[in-house]
Amino acid sequence: MKAVSRLLGEPVTRSSPLGGAAYRVETGSRTVVAKRGPVEAEAAGLRWLGEHGDVPVPEVLALDDDWLITEYVESGSPQPRAAEEFGRGLAALHARGADAFGAPPPGGPVDAWMGPEPMRNVAHDTWAAFYAAERIEPYLRTAADRGLYGPAEVAVFERLCARLDQLGVPEEPPARLHGDAWSGNVLWSADGRVWLIDPAAHGGHREGDLAMLALFGTPQLDRILAAYDEVAPLAPGWRDRVGLHQLFPLLMHAAAFGGGYAGQALAVARGVG
Repeated sequence: MKAVSRLLGEPVTRSSPLGGAAYRVETGSRTVVAKRGPVEAEAAGLRWLGEHGDVPVPEVLALDDDWLITEYVESGSPQPRAAEEFGRGLAALHARGADAFGAPPPGGPVDAWMGPEPMRNVAHDTWAAFYAAERIEPYLRTAADRGLYGPAEVAVFERLCARLDQLGVPEEPPARLHGDAWSGNVLWSADGRVWLIDPAAHGGHREGDLAMLALFGTPQLDRILAAYDEVAPLAPGWRDRVGLHQLFPLLMHAAAFGGGYAGQALAVARGVG
């Protein structure tokens, strides 16, 4: 933890793993989170998402080429009022917008990460073009190269990509997305708020973040979605498109971990394509 001490300008007194490459670190005056790895994209995402305070995100305290230091948030239990506030805040955050579909946060790199897999943030004129080129095809190629899909299965995804603009996804301006809003990145804090952590932020379709919330079972999801819909009504049929938006994280998980994720992604592609 010498790097953490150097970045903060004070000695580290204790550290403990939080999972992955993240650590809970105590100094003489405060507790922080230190995360090692490619951190430039995450730091830019946290700053972008937290720019207007719509949803709490950890403050970026320091970083270098290898380490990101952010404030530590004490966890608590899910509460109905917090869920509703989060839903309204998420709607406001999405409405802040982005420069384009696929655009990285200001100052953020094109080459970012989604969990253990690389993720490119490249601007496109339409959601369909972005989603096919940057969120389906790269992970499909990786999964196929690893023997998870043969030519017939690959063709299912290719046909879907060719028809994305015909599947009813409403034409909306690009939203300011967290990008990896599964339940593990939704932190219910001890002070009764909901924080977003570990972003893969980019410009995208707002239905994408909502689909991620549903993928692994975010607590109080019905309250979150109801409050969101009150502030920013969702287009008819959005629930029918959840699977389409979940295809990206499912393919990413298939590329990274294989197993049942490959079958889930293929089933979704067949169902919506």
